[in-house]
Amino acid sequence: MIGKSGIDKSLTEDDIEAVLVEGLASLRIQGKRILVVIPDGTRTMPLPLFFRLIVRHLRERDAGAITFLIALGTHPALSEPAKLNLLGLTKEKREDKYAEIHILNHRWQDPGTLVSLGEISAEELSALSEGRIKEKLEVHINRFVLENDQILICGPVFPHEVIGFSGGNKYFFPGLAGQAIIDWTHWLGALLTSYSIIGKLDTPVRAVVDHAASLIPTPNSAICLVVKDKGDVAGIYFGTPKEAWRAAAQLSSSLHIRWVEKPYNRVFSMVPTQYEDLWIGAKGMYKVEPVVADGGEVVIYAPHIHEISMTHGDFIRQVGYHVLDYFLEQRDQFMHIPLAVLAHSTHLKGIGEYSNGIEEPRIMVTLATQIPKEICEEVNLGYWDPSSLHIGDWVDREDEGILVIRRAGEMLYRLVEH
Repeated sequence: MIGKSGIDKSLTEDDIEAVLVEGLASLRIQGKRILVVIPDGTRTMPLPLFFRLIVRHLRERDAGAITFLIALGTHPALSEPAKLNLLGLTKEKREDKYAEIHILNHRWQDPGTLVSLGEISAEELSALSEGRIKEKLEVHINRFVLENDQILICGPVFPHEVIGFSGGNKYFFPGLAGQAIIDWTHWLGALLTSYSIIGKLDTPVRAVVDHAASLIPTPNSAICLVVKDKGDVAGIYFGTPKEAWRAAAQLSSSLHIRWVEKPYNRVFSMVPTQYEDLWIGAKGMYKVEPVVADGGEVVIYAPHIHEISMTHGDFIRQVGYHVLDYFLEQRDQFMHIPLAVLAHSTHLKGIGEYSNGIEEPRIMVTLATQIPKEICEEVNLGYWDPSSLHIGDWVDREDEGILVIRRAGEMLYRLVEH
């Protein structure tokens, strides 16, 4: 593995290019079909720069066909204009300089796009999940993973609510995966709870994902990045997905975790517009839950959000948002709901208790979005009219137990342990 980092000083384009050139030189590329796996717009990184550099140096090394595959998981597919915007291209530039480059969405719901890599046995899955899941799991992935000669993952690493830290083999599972492993990995994260797992390097979910990735026969490498608030690159690592990810996650743990001395009674999470629905915007809750006092409140302030989920909204409105025990105690009632949906539900609601028909979440979650009050109440969340919420009235009041976070969703807040 090779890499370069600079916490106090962002890397230059020359720094980034040097690591890319050295990394690509270690791969057998000439004449090979290359699959580059990239994130969608919900992950902060200078993707146009990496697109341009990767294509340039693959061409210089006489690579064969080049395909960029967007690791959507279950996120909505990108339109053609959205793909161009993601990669910093105009229609004219695309046609003039990159006409032969394939730019595709992962389609998790289309069986024709998936292939089986085999299965993880019940015994293996039980061991990997520390006894939490005790059944076999068929592993499906996008067929392009097998139809190319070399895979190159390119994406950032941040603290993550389901797996501990994003990136690495997570771009395969759930990024390019079929529904079964998407559901089970998310549900495993829910059983562990976001509160406990977020910001940890070694987790059972990561173990399952890495094991599933070991079933991929195609040679694969990763460019794992650590980026700052404005997208500047603080670190870049090129190597195997496990090695490059771990180096990036260690840097991310230094850069993306903010430690505070005492909990807050109310946190306002100002969610950026790159999170287009609550399914993604819920990161404004996940990243601050550890520093909210018992009985406190998280307000997700996102006046641009109109929908709970573009993909899973109907399911979420059927079940609402609840603590984990609500589902565990009534599992038979929710067998028809995808496990990833139940996981999202309990992650957003946060930890709490459910007993004798009474639900007691540890904290309250309130939406200040365009999702109407009646829907917020229907799904068991609080409502605050965003037009009546003046953020300026709440800033600089940390001494009163109030915290306002601008561009919430990537920086993790944790309490100092005394």
